[in-house]
Amino acid sequence: MIALNEAVDMVLAAVRPLTTVDVGLGEAFGRVLASDLVSPEEVPSFDNSAMDGFAVRAADEAAGAEGLPIVAEIPAGRPAAAPLRPGEAMRIMTGAPLPAGADAVAPVENTEERDGRVTVRIWPAEGANVRRAGEDVRAGSPLLPAGVALGPAEVGLLASVGVQRVPVVRRPRVALVATGSELVALGEPLGAGQIRNSNSYTACGQVLAAGCEPVLLGIARDDPGETRDLIARALEEDVVVTSGGVSVGDFDFVKAVLDGLGVERRFWKVRTKPGKPVVFGVRGDTLVFGAPGNPVAAMVTFELYVRPALLALQGRRDIWRPYVVATAGEPVAPTKDRVEVRRCRLTNEAGEWRFATTGPQGSGILRSMALADGLLLLPSAYGGGAPGARHTVLLLGGARPERPPYPD
Repeated sequence: MIALNEAVDMVLAAVRPLTTVDVGLGEAFGRVLASDLVSPEEVPSFDNSAMDGFAVRAADEAAGAEGLPIVAEIPAGRPAAAPLRPGEAMRIMTGAPLPAGADAVAPVENTEERDGRVTVRIWPAEGANVRRAGEDVRAGSPLLPAGVALGPAEVGLLASVGVQRVPVVRRPRVALVATGSELVALGEPLGAGQIRNSNSYTACGQVLAAGCEPVLLGIARDDPGETRDLIARALEEDVVVTSGGVSVGDFDFVKAVLDGLGVERRFWKVRTKPGKPVVFGVRGDTLVFGAPGNPVAAMVTFELYVRPALLALQGRRDIWRPYVVATAGEPVAPTKDRVEVRRCRLTNEAGEWRFATTGPQGSGILRSMALADGLLLLPSAYGGGAPGARHTVLLLGGARPERPPYPD
C-alpha cells in the first residue's frame, strides 16, 4: 500500500489538459477558460450617473443653495443635447451619460424642485455619484485568467465588454462501469442476494458536479469476457471509472482486464479507510480509476482522486475542496494503520466550527454520505480524542438550513 498523499500526487502527475474549443457566450457557463483574456472595451464606456438626480458643477455650490434652472433632462440611453453651463442643472437618470461641463450628481432625495428650478440641500463634492469611463474595466487590461471556471459573474463580465465567443477547455468524457453479478439495474426486480446499482448514479452526479460529461455504460457481470468488452468500450473516453472488482476475490476481474487491455497500472491499494483497494492507471492519455464496490468507498475514492483529476484536466486552478479545522462535538474513535475518512455534519457555534459523525460509518452505508456536510480526515495510528479535539474537514458544499448571520 502507498500513502494517500503519494497516490494523489501520482494521479495529478498523469493529467494532461484537454484541447480547446470555442463556444458562444451563452454556452460558456460552467466551462473553464482556456487562455487569458484582455478586455477589448472600457466599462463603462462613458462617464455616467450613479443616481437619479441632477447633473451639476461642484463649483456652483453657492448658486445651488439659491436654486439652479433645470435646462434639460437626460434619460438613460441618450446623451445631453448640449454641455452644462455654469449656474445650470440637468435632470439625469441612473446610467445616463454625464453632460460635458458637469462633474457631480446631486441625488434627487437631496434636492427640492419648484418652478423649473432645483435647490440642492446637500451639495455633492466633485466626482460624487459619477461612474467614470473605464472605472470597472480598462480597454487592454487583464480581464480573466486561464483556468477560471465561468460562473454568472464571469459570463456577465464578458458580456459587458462585448465578447461573443470564448476559448474553453473541452469537457472531459467520463465512462462509468459498475461491476458485479449482484447488481440490478433500476426498474428490474430484485432477486435473492441482489442489490440495486447505485454506484453508477452517485458517480454520474459527481461527474456532472465536476463539470464533465458522464457516459453510463451499465453493469459488467462477474465474467472476464463481459468485463473486458465493457472496459474496452470505456477506454475510448478521456477517463474511466469502474466500481467493484478490484480486490482479491475469485470474481474480482478488473485489475487483470485492465492489464490485458494495456493499461499501465500506477498503484493499487492506498492506506485509507474506506477506499483501500483502489486502482489507478493510464493508457495513452486516458486516466483509469478502479474504485471499490461499496457505495461510500466508491464516493470517497472519487472525492480523493477522481474529482481533482477531472478539474485539472479542464485546466482549473481551484482543484481542491475547501476545508475547515473543526472541533469535535463527540469522542473521536482511534484509527489503525490507515488514514480514515469519516462522514460528518458541521455546525457553527459562536464562530467556531464543530463536527459530529453522521452515524454508523460502514463503507456500505450510503446514508452516511447523504447526511454529510464534510469529510473528516483522521491520520493513521491516531490514538483517539475527547470532545474538543480539532481536525481537518473537507467541505462537500451545498446549502445549509441555518440562515447566515447577516449583519445589521
